[in-house]
Amino acid sequence: MTLPEGAPKLEEILIQTASVPWREKSLKGVHEKMLWRDEATGASIALIRFEKGASIPQPHLHASNQFMYCLSGHYEYTATGVTLKAGSFYCNPKGNVHGPTLAHEETVVLEIYDGPHYPEKPSWYTDERDAH
Repeated sequence: MTLPEGAPKLEEILIQTASVPWREKSLKGVHEKMLWRDEATGASIALIRFEKGASIPQPHLHASNQFMYCLSGHYEYTATGVTLKAGSFYCNPKGNVHGPTLAHEETVVLEIYDGPHYPEKPSWYTDERDAH
C-alpha cells in the first residue's frame, strides 16, 4: 500500500512484556517497565508494580492526564478511599491533587500519561528518570 504524500509514517511496536526486566525506581517498593515514551511530548505507557506496603507518600499533581488500569492487586488513594483492584480503570485529570497512596498487596497497573508526568520532580524521587 502506498501512503499519500505527507502522511505520517507509523511504526508498529510489539513488546513481549514478560521478557522486559522491572526497573526499580528510587521510591522503595516501586518498579516499572517502560513500554513506550514520546520524548517530544513526555507521553508514556508503562507497567508499574508496587510491592505490598509501597506508597506515594504525599499529595501531588501531574502535568498531564493520568490513566491507570489495574491488572492485579489492591491500591488505595488513602485521602479519598478511591481503591483500584483488578479490572479497575482510574482517570486523574491534569492538575488534580491526589494521594497519598498505599498498595495493600502487590499491585500491577498499566499507567498512561498523555504528556509529561510532573511539573517538577517530586521530592520522593532521587533519580530524574523516575519523574518521567
